[in-house]
Amino acid sequence: MKSRLPLPPPPSALLPSFRGALHDRRTATAIGRLLGAAMLICMVTGVLSHYLQHPPSWLANELPARPTWGYRLNQGLHVGVGIAAIPLLFGKLWTVYPKLFVWPALKGVRHALERLSVAVLVAGAVFELLTGLLNTVQWYPWPFSFVPVHFAVGWLLTGALLLHLAVKWPDIKAYWWQRSAATRALPQEPENAPDRRSLLTGLAVAVGAVTVTTVGQSFTPLKDVDLLAPRHPDHGPLGLPVNRTAAAAGTTRVDTAAWRLTVVGPRPYELTLDELAALPQYEVELPIACVEGWSKNAHWTGVRIKDLTERAGAPGAALRVVSLEQHGAYRVMDMGRTYARDPLTLLALRLNGRVLTPDHGYPARIIAPNRPGVLQTKWVTRLEVR
Repeated sequence: MKSRLPLPPPPSALLPSFRGALHDRRTATAIGRLLGAAMLICMVTGVLSHYLQHPPSWLANELPARPTWGYRLNQGLHVGVGIAAIPLLFGKLWTVYPKLFVWPALKGVRHALERLSVAVLVAGAVFELLTGLLNTVQWYPWPFSFVPVHFAVGWLLTGALLLHLAVKWPDIKAYWWQRSAATRALPQEPENAPDRRSLLTGLAVAVGAVTVTTVGQSFTPLKDVDLLAPRHPDHGPLGLPVNRTAAAAGTTRVDTAAWRLTVVGPRPYELTLDELAALPQYEVELPIACVEGWSKNAHWTGVRIKDLTERAGAPGAALRVVSLEQHGAYRVMDMGRTYARDPLTLLALRLNGRVLTPDHGYPARIIAPNRPGVLQTKWVTRLEVR
C-alpha cells in the first residue's frame, strides 16, 4: 500500500496571526480620526497656497491682500501639520498592517475594489507627506516638477480618502467612542500586555516632539527650540533667511550706475536708483512667508507700488514684474490689482533699516501683504502695467 504524502497546510495556516488592542478597530479609529483631521487641514491649506501662487485669470485680481499675515498662517499650518501627520501615518499603518495577511486576499469584486482604494490611499498619503517634507529642505530627487504633481496627487488622495470613509463608515461610527458598545465588546487584554493607551501616548509624544522642534521656523516664539527645521528665522543676511541667493540667480554684481527701473504704461518712464530713492519712502512691517514653511516679520522701506503705477498713468492697475534674474520659474511675476493698489505693497530698497543685500534682492524687490515668498520678486528691473 502506497503511503500518501502529507498535504501542504492551507495558506491561512502559514500567515502570522495578530491579537491585541494595538491592532484592533478601536485603535485604528482613534489614530485615523487624528490623521484624517491633519489631512483635511493639509488639503485645505494646500489648495489655498496653490491658488495664491498660481491663480487662474478670473481670480488673479480678486485675491485678498489682507490680513497681512494670512499666507504666513496658512503655510505655517500646512507644513507644521504635515510634519506632525508623519508619525500619525506610520502609527496608523502599523496598526492596520495585519490586514495584509488576511486570507483569502480577495473575497470578491467589492473587496477587491476596497483594497485597491486603500492601496491608492496609502500610496498617496506616503507620497504627499514625504515629498512635502523633502520640499521643506529644497531637495528634489525626482524627475518631475514638485508643485503640479504634489497638487494633483493631493486631489487623488482626497478622493481615495472620501471613498475609504464611505466604505468604512459603519466601523468608524461603531468604534468612535471609548465607551461605545462595539469598543466594550472587544476582548480584554492580559494585565501586562501593551495597551492602546500606551500606543496613543507614544504617538502623542512623537507628534509633540516633531512639532515643537520644527514649528519655530514660522511660529517665532518657539524659535529657540527650532532644532529639526531646515530654517531658523533669525539666520540670514540682515537677520532674515534666504532661499534663493544672488549667486544662484546670477545677480551678484549689479552695476548700480547702469541699473534702471523701467515702468511701462500709458506714460512710460525710467528711474535711476538715486531717483527712486529720492521719491517718498514708506515703512511697513510685513512677513516673508515661504512655501517651504518658514516665515518672519521684517521692517521694509521703499516706494509704494500704487505711486509708481499712478505716475505711469494707470493707478491701481495690475502689474507684471520682471527680475534681473535670467533663469528661474519666478523670474517674471504677475501681481493682481488688489495687491498693486494696497498701500502696504512696496518696491523695497531697505530691510530692517539697512540697504538690501544682494541675496535679499538689491537694488530693489517687491514686498506685499498676504503673498507667498516666491512672489516677492527680488532684483526688480521692470514693471509693466497691465
